[in-house]
Amino acid sequence: MKNVAKYTKNFYAPITSSKKWIDKDCIEKAPIWCSVDLRDGNQALITPMSLDEKIAFFKLLVKVGFKEIEVGFPAASETEYQFVRTLIEQNLIPDDVTIQVLTQAREHIIRKTFEAVKGAPRSVVHVYNSTSVAKREQVFHKSKEEIKQIAIDGAALLKKLADETDGNFAFEYSPESFTGTEVEYALEVCNAVLDVWQPGPDNKAIINLPSTVEMSMPHVFANAVEYMSENLKYRENVILSLHPHNDRGCGVSDAEMGLLAGADRIEGTLFGNGERTGNVDIITLALNMYSQGVDPKLNFENMPEICEVYENCTRMHVYERQPYAGALVFAAFSGSHQDAIAKGMKWREEHNCEHWTVPYLPIDPEDVGRQYDGEVIRINSQSGKGGVGYILEHKYGLKMPAKMREAMGYAAKNVSDLRHKELSFEEIYEIFEQTFLNKVAPLHIPEAHYKQNSGIEAEVTICMNDKTEICSARGNGRLDAVSNAVKESLKLDYKIVTYEEHALETGSDSTAISYVGIQNAEGKLFWGAGTDADIIKASIKALVTAINKMLE
Repeated sequence: MKNVAKYTKNFYAPITSSKKWIDKDCIEKAPIWCSVDLRDGNQALITPMSLDEKIAFFKLLVKVGFKEIEVGFPAASETEYQFVRTLIEQNLIPDDVTIQVLTQAREHIIRKTFEAVKGAPRSVVHVYNSTSVAKREQVFHKSKEEIKQIAIDGAALLKKLADETDGNFAFEYSPESFTGTEVEYALEVCNAVLDVWQPGPDNKAIINLPSTVEMSMPHVFANAVEYMSENLKYRENVILSLHPHNDRGCGVSDAEMGLLAGADRIEGTLFGNGERTGNVDIITLALNMYSQGVDPKLNFENMPEICEVYENCTRMHVYERQPYAGALVFAAFSGSHQDAIAKGMKWREEHNCEHWTVPYLPIDPEDVGRQYDGEVIRINSQSGKGGVGYILEHKYGLKMPAKMREAMGYAAKNVSDLRHKELSFEEIYEIFEQTFLNKVAPLHIPEAHYKQNSGIEAEVTICMNDKTEICSARGNGRLDAVSNAVKESLKLDYKIVTYEEHALETGSDSTAISYVGIQNAEGKLFWGAGTDADIIKASIKALVTAINKMLE
């Protein structure tokens, strides 16, 4: 590409880092979660949410299980301010939920923020100022000491107003653009803020490290997080929080590695909605943990409902391939994938497996409210015998022989290819019916009678086109005797190579289905299925269908 020399490394790695986090291979417990959908997410929308939409979204977040929710930047607009007041005055905040509000480290904005949260049962006041090299030089034209003093003055005002305002307050500080700040300087600013707040066991402070713009590879970010964690003052009384953005597409990796490096808390959004390429997607992050046996302490058991409320409130669309949540993330169109999933599901049933190990499915779709029917196995021209067979068995109870499943798979693929579309369950069963079930032309056998005579002797009425003939033959069973009669009458050369049967329904009015495979003189297989309350009649219908397929 052109202009590559225009760009250079613009992040700052810590001078030293113990890199202990590298030896860890998994996250062992859920972090403290803070949803910022109603602030960071809302400000990223083309049309910000209305008051009613924000209330509906707040209730969704509570239902999912968030205990900390950033509800807005109340000094930014009247809608933001009124939303916070509505939550407080209408008692919409559950007893176990803490709201969080954001403010710049500017006196009039801080004062307006405290007016907004007055009377809240519990609230976190989150103050920030930018500390990055680019902002110091290009925007504020201030020295390191001047920037640090802004943070100190903001922290002091928070402490003063908290003592003067009705409510129960905790404090949070963010060195905005942490990823563009010298890590040692960010530590210096954060420690200066902590010296003002003097956090203790009963009044812990939150230090939040935002990758306001994601600039480095995740391991570099994790080294910076570890450096901060190991060198912050009052560490036992500090909750170290991360606020990853996704400019490099590594928001989830930043968060995961940052947790390994010592972070205690994550700020993010549902589906990663946020400015530019978005925030860290809490759903992906939480369900990554879930897939490895860690309870995320959030409830995503009804993902379709979560998607619906999200889309209605934000007017955004949940991408079909969104991890864990998209409409197609559990869908398998590929024949080999479908076959592996079907066999994996059968393995689980047969072995009563404790742990989930089904190929191609990182978690059980039912755990997030998805259904196997119509959401896991999907049939189009790329599909194969495994998927088609799985649907026909689990939806319609058809347990076809393996080779017949293959023939049915090709039949479905051909129809999908011709129509250029995915096939519904009903369409798949219709193909089965039209191709393999109870075909009565050109051959039809309306009746057959049997008697014991050196084996089984069958007297068979054979209708072929417009001619009817009664023919008798012996066999080692009723189906074999009927087959021999057909061969003799029509001068056909084939042999029965497969015969299977099972009940489709139970009870006095049960229906049976039979499958018959025949092989002609050239070795080609032809398949038929037949249904009837009488298993013998069902088997004859299956044989007749297979012969009619051969005659085609």
